[in-house]
Amino acid sequence: MNELIKNTPLAARAAGASALDRLLRQQLLNTLAGLRHGRIVVSDAWGTEELGQADASGHGLDVHIDVTDTRFYRLAAMNGSVGAAEAFIEGYWHGNDLVGLVRLLVRNRDLLDGMETGLARWGGMAMRAWHALRENTRAGSRRNIAAHYDLGNDFFGLFLSDDLMYSSALWTDETDTLEAASTRKLDTICQKLALRPGLRVMEIGTGWGGFALHAAARYGCHVTTTTISAEQYRLARDRVEQAGLAERITVLQQDYRDVDGTFDRVVSIEMIEAIGATYMETYFAKIGHLLTPEGMALVQAITIEDHRYAQALDSVDFIKRYVFPGSFIPSVSAMLQAKTRAGDLALVHLEDFGLSYARTLHAWRERFLARLDDVHRQGFDARFARLWEFYLAYCEGGFLERSIGVSHLVLARPGARPATSRWVP
Repeated sequence: MNELIKNTPLAARAAGASALDRLLRQQLLNTLAGLRHGRIVVSDAWGTEELGQADASGHGLDVHIDVTDTRFYRLAAMNGSVGAAEAFIEGYWHGNDLVGLVRLLVRNRDLLDGMETGLARWGGMAMRAWHALRENTRAGSRRNIAAHYDLGNDFFGLFLSDDLMYSSALWTDETDTLEAASTRKLDTICQKLALRPGLRVMEIGTGWGGFALHAAARYGCHVTTTTISAEQYRLARDRVEQAGLAERITVLQQDYRDVDGTFDRVVSIEMIEAIGATYMETYFAKIGHLLTPEGMALVQAITIEDHRYAQALDSVDFIKRYVFPGSFIPSVSAMLQAKTRAGDLALVHLEDFGLSYARTLHAWRERFLARLDDVHRQGFDARFARLWEFYLAYCEGGFLERSIGVSHLVLARPGARPATSRWVP
């Protein structure tokens, strides 16, 4: 059906457009009229419009959008940038470079913010009210996690690396494969925490067991790991059994707030984004409580710029609305303030590797699009596939423009001492 729409002459498309659509179109074009650092060419029922200008230096971005259904303008007017994403999901527009479009809009965030005014304010209020209902209580967290991670283990297996790590890999070379970069990330975490045989490690957020399997098999420690996803719990236990590591790995299906015990190390890989800003102090207090007086922890966290944190916290974007309900992205300063209020953990190492996440997302998106037939065979429709294509491109663009990053924060209890003269072996 979408191919038929794409090939429909503009005059025929205009027949179904209303005067209101045309007015809303003009409002959107006016909002984006001051576009800089590149060009967006929009083709629709009324012809072609050019926003910004091509950059001869090669540093600008040149994006072409074909609006195939003028309901795009209604959704953008009602829900702002989220509405534009909704219109893509519905098949109302397509473009030659989704990542480039996201990057260009990030570079023009003042104009992007302008899309959230007018009628979109009411849509924003409705989305914030919906988001408020996704509070990460114990029951709410289980519901929020299930909405994303319980899509099915086979689904995530279509595009993740062989270790099933659903977090940023660490790339250092153009010839790296996704698998090599993912293994490097796991080794880096283990080395930063100086893991060795005999150490007891607590992992908050199991995923599908990739870190636990790596740390137990290659570094000889005992890992206790917990998840509240039924799908992840089932597969993680199966993988542990298959690897013959049941004596070294304990898999729990338990909220992190309810975990007890004392451990030498705590690891949490891209879990903090799912806890909700309200529970940041609870999260860091739990990490401190689980550690011995000499213990250390590593948190891998997606981060937002400090100066954008408060605004992002008070708004609902495409990710919160359609991908990770109940989620938020912390800033580095917000995390440090929360851990300081929560206890005595000290920050001893911080490393950002956001560009590695952009490359990880690019690899995931390539694999996902190459396996679309398999996606559909698993029962997911074209609308779902477009949602995931947009999600992966949206995140890749954000990391490339450094509006979001990913960091390793190594935290230490007062009695911790490095095994060598450096915190990073």
